[in-house]
Amino acid sequence: MTQSDSKKSGKSRSGGSRSGGKSSQRWLDEHASDPYVKKAAADGYRSRAVYKLVELDEKDRLIRPKSVILELGAAPGGWTQYLSRKAGDGSIIVASDILAMDGLPGVEFILGDFTEQSTADEIAGVMKNRRCDLVLSDMAPNISGVGVSDQARAMALVELALESAVTFLHPEGAFVVKVFQGTGFDEYVKQVRKSFKSVKVRKPAASRARSREVYLVARNLIL
Repeated sequence: MTQSDSKKSGKSRSGGSRSGGKSSQRWLDEHASDPYVKKAAADGYRSRAVYKLVELDEKDRLIRPKSVILELGAAPGGWTQYLSRKAGDGSIIVASDILAMDGLPGVEFILGDFTEQSTADEIAGVMKNRRCDLVLSDMAPNISGVGVSDQARAMALVELALESAVTFLHPEGAFVVKVFQGTGFDEYVKQVRKSFKSVKVRKPAASRARSREVYLVARNLIL
């Protein structure tokens, strides 16, 4: 998530800085007039970022009833709300974030830093050898303002997300991951293509035009 999405900030989530008077005011003005912010409030979603997932789902038919889903970088839970509503009763949804998240019916939430082994082990324990139909990652690092360092941390997170997808996905499952364009992006796309038969690059309308974020939608593991 980026702070411009109002989804959250934290050690494992961010993507933009609002420091400085002019930039802070610009963000506030933009946020107040953002149609996705208003729509999220009207629809009962916790963040405007949900409409990125809605568009991805409409284009790529990602979420099916009674699915097994792993979501990384879930707080405050806008995506999780949509996943729960769309997958419905009988689905298994495991969500994780470094920030706390208000509970949702039928969702197992794991609080912890995904870069730490203890959190990865807890996720594996909850999964209980189940294979996922869908693995999603909307993780991003806090922004320090040092571009090279920020991009390196962002790429480290998507590498870990790919490892989780390969570990937990059903062979015919789908992997959705937010990636920031910059150093290492092309190499990462190639790496994902080595693991999946189909890989598409998406830029949802709800993603701000100035943001470097795009989403990879990958399907069908290459075994």
